[in-house]
Amino acid sequence: MVATMTAAALPRTGGSFLPVTLISAIILGIWYLACLPMNADLPQMANATGLANRYAIAWSLERPVLPAPHQIIIELYNSTIGTRLTRQTADGIVFNPRNLLFHGWVTLSATLLGFLMGALLGIGLAVAIVHSRVLQKSLMPWIISSQTIPILAIAPIIIVALGSVGLTGLIPKAIISMYLCFFPIAIGMVKGFASPDGMQLDLMRTYNASRPQTFWKLRWPAAIPYLFASLKVAISISLVGAIVGELPTGAQAGIGARLLSGSYYGQTIQIWSALVLAALMAAALIAAVTLAERITLRAMGGRP
Repeated sequence: MVATMTAAALPRTGGSFLPVTLISAIILGIWYLACLPMNADLPQMANATGLANRYAIAWSLERPVLPAPHQIIIELYNSTIGTRLTRQTADGIVFNPRNLLFHGWVTLSATLLGFLMGALLGIGLAVAIVHSRVLQKSLMPWIISSQTIPILAIAPIIIVALGSVGLTGLIPKAIISMYLCFFPIAIGMVKGFASPDGMQLDLMRTYNASRPQTFWKLRWPAAIPYLFASLKVAISISLVGAIVGELPTGAQAGIGARLLSGSYYGQTIQIWSALVLAALMAAALIAAVTLAERITLRAMGGRP
């Protein structure tokens, strides 16, 4: 019996570890192999002879077209743990712009603010649309069409318009994040609020429940799974919006600023390390939303 229980538990605990490890190893192998053809046209590769020697040079170039994974890891370590986060200046202790964590925090602050604003806007629009057929027919097409405008085209307009009224720094980036992330929340919550079937709504009418009571006791609990599914998409999009918002401003801080400085000086390893940090930040944010989802569903009586 114990052996049967142990065997039954193995797929749940380690069933996903092996496939993820295998896929990761395949990606890393292809990445390392691709370094040679991607960097073959660089001047440092001109006099290299022998396949092993060519790969050794391709994996150690200072400014490669495609850096090797270990180069990115080293750069990520040197620019975070290996660099002091603060430094002493004439004005006191300030953040060190050479530390990548400082840039990550600048982008993260805009991401979280934009995500909060987008969540409130998306939920508010969904509530209005579900309770008004006129808004459902008139507002929903505009919400959908708003996402057809490329964010790279609208971001400079938003930044210039807000800058003309004195809003600079965090707020414009947060608004760009909000513009991107409110859409999946609005669409998901409209679906969630409309998920109760006719029998459930008729039962609430039988109990003589008011519209607010029907909303809070039926529609809102039914929409919780849709909410967290939308939030997972929105939080990652919000991070993208914050990074995009830093690109047209010539910002001195943030992941976008780090990408710009790396592209100006041809520091591809710096660019890749910033991208890896952004990916780690997105994974951490999605994990936080997932944890909040589990806690909420458990508090509502759902299965853990």
